[in-house]
Amino acid sequence: MYLRHLHLRQFRNYRDQEVKFDAAKTILVGDNAQGKSNLLESVELLSTLKSHRAIRDRDLILDGKPAGQIKASLERQLGNIDLTLTLRSQGKRTVAVNGETLRRHLDFLSILNVVHFSSLDLDLVRGGPEVRRNWLDRLLVQLEPVYAHILQQYNQVLRQRNALLKKIRQQKIAAETTGSLYSIPTGELALWDAQLATTGARVIRRRQRLLQRLAPLATEWHRAISGSIEVLQMEYLANVTVDSKELILQESLEGVRQAFLEKIKARAIAEQYQGTTVVGPHRDDVTFTINDTPARQYGSQGQQRTLVLALKLAELQLIEQVVNEPPLLLLDDVLAELDLHRQNQLLEAITNRFQTLITTTHLGCFDGQWLQDTQILSVQSGKISYFFDF
Repeated sequence: MYLRHLHLRQFRNYRDQEVKFDAAKTILVGDNAQGKSNLLESVELLSTLKSHRAIRDRDLILDGKPAGQIKASLERQLGNIDLTLTLRSQGKRTVAVNGETLRRHLDFLSILNVVHFSSLDLDLVRGGPEVRRNWLDRLLVQLEPVYAHILQQYNQVLRQRNALLKKIRQQKIAAETTGSLYSIPTGELALWDAQLATTGARVIRRRQRLLQRLAPLATEWHRAISGSIEVLQMEYLANVTVDSKELILQESLEGVRQAFLEKIKARAIAEQYQGTTVVGPHRDDVTFTINDTPARQYGSQGQQRTLVLALKLAELQLIEQVVNEPPLLLLDDVLAELDLHRQNQLLEAITNRFQTLITTTHLGCFDGQWLQDTQILSVQSGKISYFFDF
């Protein structure tokens, strides 16, 4: 797939900017806070409909404007596709494909596939479990767009069940204070238990299957980058585990659901005391070890950077295998975080195989020959022009 054209209107600090991509590699050069990362963010939004930098749509729109828009022309093997995302400060966003507004956002997902790599991705190793769960979920949405609906269902059930547990806790406290009797609404709670287990099992199984496919690719990339002196291992730590060997061998969704319900029963008193759900994939994690040593606690900065680079290269490889087309690679000021060896590993892996958009404050870290077939653009205060002096 190839991004040919991008048009930003009232998005972040861009008033009305069009960009044509004339080469497989595009470097966006400029000082900090000029709009380089904003452009990459717009491409990421077209892919996943989510930003890793903002939660509210109004934060993505130029100050004081009622709406913003991102339009793109994309080449894929099945033909040319025009994508449009319209954001509103008041009201719902809308999406369109080839000028036709879609009723379901789900149908917009995974038309454009991207891998985004920034200095913030070091939090995949250093950060908390939520960072790693979000990483898995974003990748899953690109590989299986229906997963966005599955995850939304689970989160809706989780919110409703938490609201009920909070209510139960408050009423129990009130009853104890007054010395009156309180009966837990077991029937209502059982309904939410069943829905949580059903939707949660689907989330768990998909995350597990993703890591099973991604781990060997990441391990091989890590071996190559480290010069075969380090071995990377990844493990999905599910909050709900299946103890039965037979069910594990069958990879049974029903087995995960039953284990889910059993753990809910075992933690019922704790949940009612805390007033929140303590069982489910919203408490899962991924662990990384290098030569059997936890990378989060004991990995050096160099080892952590190698690990994240291996993960991103594995993402590229896996998406290409699944969708049968190379995804776009977005590198947001990440070369400054890598030493020369890791930079070369990354740039050699890219070549012209993946269309790549790179942001940087200077061109000093790029080899002159590598720049010859590269489009270089200057970004200043939300305006983009061709960069000639290098």
